Amino acid sequence: MISFGSRTRVFVATDPVDFRRGVHGLVAMVAEELKGNPYSGDVFVFRSKRADRLKFLIFDGTGMILATKWLEEGRFTWPPIRAGTMRLTATQFAMLFEGLSEWRRVEQRPVRLPTIVA
Repeated sequence: MISFGSRTRVFVATDPVDFRRGVHGLVAMVAEELKGNPYSGDVFVFRSKRADRLKFLIFDGTGMILATKWLEEGRFTWPPIRAGTMRLTATQFAMLFEGLSEWRRVEQRPVRLPTIVA
């Protein structure tokens, strides 16, 4: 299982990408087409046209990491195809990565800061 800190932002490129693109091509895509900063520590997720593969890109402070996962059977449950990106929580990404379709039902609860009662 892949997991990131709860403050890690995860962005999914909703348009399928050419999976022949390597790390440099995806970094350029994040910067130019998605208007993101590939060196921010955010996670950028890309989908294949067949919906059975994903790639994600993250900069860990020392270098760029590109990981690929494909399902032997079935497909990932992706958001509708449209231009741009969609934001996921780290938990939603972990569920998507595991091939679970219920990731769309997970909602982040608002965090209430404690108050000091005098």
